[in-house]
Amino acid sequence: MKFVAYERTLQGTGASRRLRNTQKVPGIVYGAGEPAKIELDHNALFFALKKETFHSTVLEMELAGKTEQVILRDYQMHAFKPVVLHIDFQRVDATTKITKKVPLHFINEENSPAVKTDKALVNHVVTELLVQCLAAQLPEFIDVDLGELTKGQSLHVDDIKLPPGTKVVTHGKKNPVIVSVSAQAAEEEVVAAPVVVAAAPEKTKAKKTEKQNKK
Repeated sequence: MKFVAYERTLQGTGASRRLRNTQKVPGIVYGAGEPAKIELDHNALFFALKKETFHSTVLEMELAGKTEQVILRDYQMHAFKPVVLHIDFQRVDATTKITKKVPLHFINEENSPAVKTDKALVNHVVTELLVQCLAAQLPEFIDVDLGELTKGQSLHVDDIKLPPGTKVVTHGKKNPVIVSVSAQAAEEEVVAAPVVVAAAPEKTKAKKTEKQNKK
């Protein structure tokens, strides 16, 4: 995926604020040389951030007539507005060893015995993995085939087929769970008994039985 960046000469809080007022986003590119201060078109960047590939692949950045390979490292959003405040990239080449989060794509879930036969619930415990590999080997995503999943079964990190040269970083957790299957809770049919409200007896004035006065 390719994007265009522009050199940024001004810096500081005031300069960044003025830059944002002109629909630009300040950023920085570091690694493999001197850091470069950049600015990007806000709307183009905002929609690029909605794409999965922008987060998990090696990107081609065009800057000052040159093209560099970079990966997205971090970005900052406004607390409640759909506004990108700042963005960081890292320069990479084919030999750069990187650690990056890669999304998981779950496939064949609807055809698994767990779903098709047992009507069980499949829980995606995690939807991305932190992997370590060379930049040239960074996968855009990792497929997780659930076609053989059965009721009561769980899939762990060791059960996933990883792309060549890719290693999952688990931070000391031994073989974490990726997917679990649980029995689908039967819907309880609640039959509400009709509520009968007894009407209060109507109060009537007692008729006075008076003897007619004889004339």
